[in-house]
Amino acid sequence: MIRVVIVDDEQLVRSGLRMILESADDIEVTGEGSDGTEAVRIAQDVRPDVLLLDIRMPGVDGLTAAAGLVALPRPPKVIVLTTFDLDEYVHKALQVGAVGFLLKDTPPHDLIAAVRTIHNGDALLAPNVTKRLLERFAIAASRNGEVAAKRLDVLSERERLVLVAVAQGMSNAEAGRSLGMREATVKAHVSRILSKLDMTNRVQAAILAHDAGWV
Repeated sequence: MIRVVIVDDEQLVRSGLRMILESADDIEVTGEGSDGTEAVRIAQDVRPDVLLLDIRMPGVDGLTAAAGLVALPRPPKVIVLTTFDLDEYVHKALQVGAVGFLLKDTPPHDLIAAVRTIHNGDALLAPNVTKRLLERFAIAASRNGEVAAKRLDVLSERERLVLVAVAQGMSNAEAGRSLGMREATVKAHVSRILSKLDMTNRVQAAILAHDAGWV
């Protein structure tokens, strides 16, 4: 059973998300919160597998909460909920350790699939928003390109190929098919990449690859 916590300042949004998620036989909503402080407290108490986190909330916002959540001894996998006009906040949330983001109007079946995908260890970025996000930060990325490229020098050739596939939004299985590797081999490469780069998740590594101009 996948244990999920929902954090959003709007009761109606939380209720809707709960109803959708609990329609799946393998998902259980184990808690709800209305701001960032509650997000961290509830995550400590119930130790969910996945936490859906709104970015704009009163008090402690989602960005601050995301940093606190990934620092927990047993951190949940954080999915940021957003709208188009909050792209800059999403970028920062991904940098501090969130593993994906979705629009609040994501169809129910896609939301359920997203929770399963994140729980299984893959990142998930809403494709149409990802394009906007990367374009919006193209200028900043160019400034950081040399620094990013230097950090990536520690990777082997095969690790570089895997990282490019990850940065293109591929799952481990898709990267394996594209590169002629077994899924388990791709997963092992991703683990080594994160270790070498001192990162907590594949989204951070993907951002670095984009900054370096690899994608």
